[in-house]
Amino acid sequence: MKLPKREIFFSNTVKRVIIVLSAFILMYLVSFLIDPYCKEWQFFFDQTSMDLLKEFGCTLIACIIITEFSITFSNKLNKYIPWTESPIKRLAVELTLNIVMVLIVNLLLSFYTISDAVKGRALNMSTDEARSTIQWILISMAISMMIMAVNTGNYLVTNWKNESLKASKLNQLAMESELQALKLQIDPHFVFNNLSVLSELILEDPNMGYEYAENFTKIYRYMLINSKKDTISLEEEMKFLNAYIVLIKYRQGNGVCFNINISDKTKNLSLPPMTMQLLVENALKHNRTNKKHPLKIRIYDNEKDEITIENTLIPMGKIITSSNIGLKNIQRRYSLLSVREPKINNDGENFVVKLPLLKL
Repeated sequence: MKLPKREIFFSNTVKRVIIVLSAFILMYLVSFLIDPYCKEWQFFFDQTSMDLLKEFGCTLIACIIITEFSITFSNKLNKYIPWTESPIKRLAVELTLNIVMVLIVNLLLSFYTISDAVKGRALNMSTDEARSTIQWILISMAISMMIMAVNTGNYLVTNWKNESLKASKLNQLAMESELQALKLQIDPHFVFNNLSVLSELILEDPNMGYEYAENFTKIYRYMLINSKKDTISLEEEMKFLNAYIVLIKYRQGNGVCFNINISDKTKNLSLPPMTMQLLVENALKHNRTNKKHPLKIRIYDNEKDEITIENTLIPMGKIITSSNIGLKNIQRRYSLLSVREPKINNDGENFVVKLPLLKL
């Protein structure tokens, strides 16, 4: 995965300078701590100011080259041998390149040793001098490995963040797609029931059928607009439900009795569109309706920002096997929108569903 330049740790000039200066200080500090009484250090402190500046300049150039080459190797290899795909191969290749690079840099710089005295000694190096040179090369390698490790750690962390962000976006898209599919499940059920009633009314009373069709058209237009939304205000949902109740009155007459009590303070809260319509339709589907013993449906809110849809249970003579698709639909939609879940209770006399109201 290609990383944006702004997210690569060493792409910032200031940070590169910090790495170079840190490498410069570590070169001398580590070398001194390893053997502070080495003859090379005595010679180092005996040099003139000009020779010291020249040596510091030479070491600084070496640090810059080592740092830049290490970073360049790492960034190039990220494209061709990513750590996430071939970690062992990547480690072997990057280590080899850094070691070779450090050897070449030290070899080249040895031909440009600043001090004339060092030039004279370079042709006839003592054991201490040879040990000091090898030590300097090993320290250079260690610093190169350190830069490689930091750059690799940054790459892995950045790659992990990018992959997490990508996974999060994919998960969000999947959730949105699932939510859209769940919302669309409502439409066929609603259309089928009302078209069946409409066909019967047209045969019985064409005028009543026409009036029913007009109301059905208005409601279905409303559904087409709002079914695309994730949530809708309770006030808007109640407008739709009241219009839907008009259709129910055409279908059931006095066989259904509604008792609605919604306070103004909860009307600005929201819920998934057509949730209450689905529950009312569910109550009509699974219970008998007649004038002597009407199906009672209560809709009311409470202090916990919940709206309750409650209906009496009047079992049909013929048991209807329920797949609970409607209730599962509602529960799944809430799981995608909120941590609060609907509460469902059946005590044998009443079927009660409490829906959490969400903030817009």
